[in-house]
Amino acid sequence: MAFNYRPYIVSNPDVCGGEPVIVGTRVTLRTVLASMAEGMSAEEILADFPSLTRESIKAVLAFAAVSAEEDLPLPATPVLACKSSWTKICRSDSRLC
Repeated sequence: MAFNYRPYIVSNPDVCGGEPVIVGTRVTLRTVLASMAEGMSAEEILADFPSLTRESIKAVLAFAAVSAEEDLPLPATPVLACKSSWTKICRSDSRLC
């Protein structure tokens, strides 16, 4: 079961220009993700942003994963070549090919 990030993240046009932030803070998801990309550990992020929790950092990662999943194109479905003995069957039902 996927982690429910929704209770931890909010976007309000009056806070940080509408950029998603951790609920109750002005810490943007982008800030947390950039910190992690630079190699900071969760402990270091928590030390820099004491208003965050381990759960809120987990929510940022879950949000990023879902966002990436939505933005990434689906891989092309491979097309298998029919063997000559299967050609007649493949033409009538391409799922068997």
